[in-house]
Amino acid sequence: MFGKASRKLETIVGDGTCIAGKVSVKGTIRVDGIVEGDVQADWVIVGENGKIRGNTCTRGMVVGGSVEGNIEATETVELREKATMAGEIRTPKLGVSEGAVFDGRARMKSDAEPAGTQEGNVRPLIPTKTGA
Repeated sequence: MFGKASRKLETIVGDGTCIAGKVSVKGTIRVDGIVEGDVQADWVIVGENGKIRGNTCTRGMVVGGSVEGNIEATETVELREKATMAGEIRTPKLGVSEGAVFDGRARMKSDAEPAGTQEGNVRPLIPTKTGA
């Protein structure tokens, strides 16, 4: 699911478990319980019963449950059919399945884009001829 170079699943927050505070994991974390605080990991999986209330910083994330907070992913974010997400998502690749609920804002701008492009400005998709 995450490619050949990814680590195996190393940390599980089980159903019925609640963790309060910042969670930092080297590798992959799966959340089937509740995490109330920020999460930092290489990869994050939120199961259908899982919930994160806090910001997440990761390479990639798959959400099947609920996230209340911002997600910053360097590679990809996927919102599955039963996912609910409230907050901002910053990632170069975003997948939203039919049935997922996303209440927030998504930014898919890469760091390599020109600084002249600012929020609220509209760039034409097809170049127009000026003066013709």
